[in-house]
Amino acid sequence: MEKLYLLHMITPTPNVSPFDVNMAYDAGYNAVAAYTNITLDQVAALTQDAIFSRGPSGVKRTGIFIGGREIGMAADMLDAARLAMVPPFEVSVFADPSGAFTTAAATVAAVERQLKRVHRRTLEGLEVLVLGGTGPVGTAAAVLASGAGAKVKIASHSSANRARMSSQVANARYGATTEPVDASSEDNKSAAIARMDVVMSSAKAGVQILSQQLLKQAVRLLVAADINAVPPAGIEGVNLMDDGVPLAAGSGKAVGIGALAIGDIKYQVQHGLFEAMLQAEKPLYLDFREAFALARKYVS
Repeated sequence: MEKLYLLHMITPTPNVSPFDVNMAYDAGYNAVAAYTNITLDQVAALTQDAIFSRGPSGVKRTGIFIGGREIGMAADMLDAARLAMVPPFEVSVFADPSGAFTTAAATVAAVERQLKRVHRRTLEGLEVLVLGGTGPVGTAAAVLASGAGAKVKIASHSSANRARMSSQVANARYGATTEPVDASSEDNKSAAIARMDVVMSSAKAGVQILSQQLLKQAVRLLVAADINAVPPAGIEGVNLMDDGVPLAAGSGKAVGIGALAIGDIKYQVQHGLFEAMLQAEKPLYLDFREAFALARKYVS
C-alpha cells in the first residue's frame, strides 16, 4: 500500500492560515497537520520527527510548510529545517509567511508583464516605489524588484524609521539595493510619486495610500499595482480586476493592476509549488525566489 501524502504546517503564530490549508488539500495532499506557536529552536526536532518515521520512500510523500507573519523568521525556520535533514531522510520545505512570498512574486511578475506589453521594457533601471513596504509582502516585493534591476524605494506611511529598518533588512539579509522613503505626509508622498516609474501598494487592507490627486503628480508613472482587495482601493482608480487598464495619472500612459489580477497569479504559483513538492524526486527548498521564477513562467 502506498503511503499517504502528508504535509506538516509549522507556524510561530497561534494558528495556521485556512487559505494555506485549502491550497495544500487542493494541490493533492491527503492530510495536513498543524503545529502552532512554534519557536525557532523547535523546528529541528519537529523536522526530524517527520523524516525518520516514514522511511526513505515515505519522505518523498512528506512535506513541510512554514507560515507565520515575519519573512525573516520564516527564512530562519526554512534554514533550520534544511540543516536538520539527514540524507536520505530529507523532505521538501516551502516557506510562504502570510502568503507574502507568493503574493510578492505575483505582484512583481504582473508588473513586468505590463511593462513588456504596454511599454516594451523591463524593470531594469526603473524607479520603483513600494508603498506599505515595511510589511512582509512589501519587503519581499522590494527584494524581488531590486533583483530585477530596479532602483527600489521602500516607503512607510506611518513611520520613516520603519521604512529605514525594512530597507536595511532587505539589503543586509537578501542582498537587495533599496532606499527608505518617508511617506508619512501628503507632501512627502507627492514628492516621491513624481519621481517614480512604477508603484506597488501593499499597505494594510482597506487603507487608501494614493488618491487621484496624488496620481496627478505621477508624471513618469508607467504601472501601478495594488494588492488591496478591501475597499477603498489602496490606489484610487485601480479596480480589483484591472490588468493593464489605463489609469488616470500625470504621465498619461500609466496602467493599473488590481488585487484579483495579482491574486490569480498568486494562486497559480502557490498551487504550482505545492504540486512541485508532491512530484519531486529530490527535496526542494522553496521561498520567494522559486515563487518568482514560477510567477514569471506563468505570466509569460
